[in-house]
Amino acid sequence: MQLHFRELGQGTPLVILHGLFGTSDNWQTLAKRWAEHFRVIVVDLRNHGRSPHSAEHSYELMSQDVLELLDQLQLPTVTLLGHSMGGKVAMRFALDHPERLTRLIVLDIAPRLSDMRHQDDILAGLNAVDLAALESRQQADEALARTIPQLGVRQFLLKNLYRREDNSFAWRQNLAALTAQMPAIGAEITGQHPFLKPALFVRGGKSDYISTEDKLYGIPALFPNSQVETVVDAGHWLHAEKPDEIFALVEAFMNS
Repeated sequence: MQLHFRELGQGTPLVILHGLFGTSDNWQTLAKRWAEHFRVIVVDLRNHGRSPHSAEHSYELMSQDVLELLDQLQLPTVTLLGHSMGGKVAMRFALDHPERLTRLIVLDIAPRLSDMRHQDDILAGLNAVDLAALESRQQADEALARTIPQLGVRQFLLKNLYRREDNSFAWRQNLAALTAQMPAIGAEITGQHPFLKPALFVRGGKSDYISTEDKLYGIPALFPNSQVETVVDAGHWLHAEKPDEIFALVEAFMNS
């Protein structure tokens, strides 16, 4: 699958993978800052953004998608950064193709299984938006608000809403496939052999996506040469809440 991507800067390549319901657009501000020092490639994963849609959505397939992109760009090795679902894609890729990475960066996600029930309200809200009858973004926000009270979450989700040429509304993400494949998105990342190169895991101090048990056992079992840093007062979207801290952590790790 030929993924949509954007490229900025020159030098050591840094490839960025967004999380569930995200797009490469979410990373433009940080990407521009990193691009002053590195060659930055921000990617839309399958079923997201401007990349192709598919009924299939698994970490094995998304890892293969990333491999095809690196081959297309003729990049023998890169640093791979992923947030949330993108972090699991990055972990899967590191375990599948360690020879293609110089280092790994994962933001606020652990390799363990998630039942994904925390996405139920978001899925209910997104699927409640009647696109055929929709006349404004305000109407979409009102539909989402019935199950998603957090304004910031609704604003993040509404970045996926766009108008087609005929002026009708549509989602950029493949909502039907993502709804059907939610168990696969929560799947555990496992590997027969650990990834031995440097890995940086960053967790939000107010987030429970990386637990103390993950830090002590789950992450080191697969990534023995890893470190876990905590961004205090940040939740799951730590790169949006604390961009300066994430910028500094990633830049320091890239230069280490």
